Amino acid sequence: MAEQDTSQERTEQATPKRRQDSKKKGEAARSKELNTTAVLLTGAATLVLFGGNIGAGIAEIMQKGLALPRELAFDTRMITTVLGHSAWLALMLVLPLFMAVLAATLIGPALLGGLVFSTEAIKPKLNKLSPLAGLKRIFSANGLMEFVKTLAKFVVVTGAGLLALNHLKPDLLMAIDTQVETAVPGLAAMAAWVLVVLAAVMLLIAAVDVPFQLWSHSKKLRMTRQEVRDELKETDGRPEVKSRIRRLQMEMTERRMMMAVPDADVVVTNPTHYSVALKYDSTGMSAPRVVAKGADEIALKIREVAEAHDVPRVAAPPLARALYFTTRIDDEIPAELFLAVARVLAWVYQLKAAAPGMAPPQPEDLDVPDHLTRRQPGRRI
Repeated sequence: MAEQDTSQERTEQATPKRRQDSKKKGEAARSKELNTTAVLLTGAATLVLFGGNIGAGIAEIMQKGLALPRELAFDTRMITTVLGHSAWLALMLVLPLFMAVLAATLIGPALLGGLVFSTEAIKPKLNKLSPLAGLKRIFSANGLMEFVKTLAKFVVVTGAGLLALNHLKPDLLMAIDTQVETAVPGLAAMAAWVLVVLAAVMLLIAAVDVPFQLWSHSKKLRMTRQEVRDELKETDGRPEVKSRIRRLQMEMTERRMMMAVPDADVVVTNPTHYSVALKYDSTGMSAPRVVAKGADEIALKIREVAEAHDVPRVAAPPLARALYFTTRIDDEIPAELFLAVARVLAWVYQLKAAAPGMAPPQPEDLDVPDHLTRRQPGRRI
């Protein structure tokens, strides 16, 4: 991609190629608030659904652990086995919560900007290691905006958390005097509802941050008009490259035509400016086809190849021009030229059947519509 030109204003929206190149570099719209909200909502929902069972299971593990016989508690071999088993049971209890939160950490970024896998983002860059560049980022307008946003988020979320805990204060104090099997599930339920409150607050913050991040990312990808023009050149190909491709294509077409001329039935000439080689097979073709054609030098080459391989040639200027201007390689001839070409092919068959020195005269006054003898506007030759 062309280097960015900072002397021009970025007034143009990013092209699809610019967006694709940005993703390849690991750059995409991201919102930390949206990711945090996804994790909190998922954790809260999981605790609301399974918090009671998780709490009851942990309470049972704690009860069994605290009720170990004295001789088992002092047995170093057995206590290790018991503690390992208890840890395994606790892990199985909280595994649904861990899996749900892990899924949320992956789905959260995908909700905004999609999943992006790129090694460009983790490559070391010297400008990121520069203390001066780091200070500029911290004390820039964007850094100040991030600081204010983080501070506001901290105040709002902390305030909401304190209000939720203050509302649950009587239940928390009551849990102190409650049996373990009752207190632990109750604490799990209270933790779930505190997470619900925090997630609701974060949802409001994310609703403001997500549009801002989308706008900021779109603004960052904007292009100058010169960048758009340069990208268009790179996408469609630079003029010199396109010219070389066209030249190579013409050379390949010319070679293919010259290989087809020896198998042609007849070559219709202008007689100098145009040459068109025709072939007709009644078993596999519904009409004669153009297997080679050309003007000037290519026309001369076609005539030379035809002469070298004893391919009959007919000097019929109107028909040659009409065939040249109305057909392309491998095209069937137009219906308006059927009669004229039929007379030429009939002459070819008579020529092949004639005795040496008794060649029939070439057809004259062929019926060719005048409008077909000129190049049609907008038609490729």
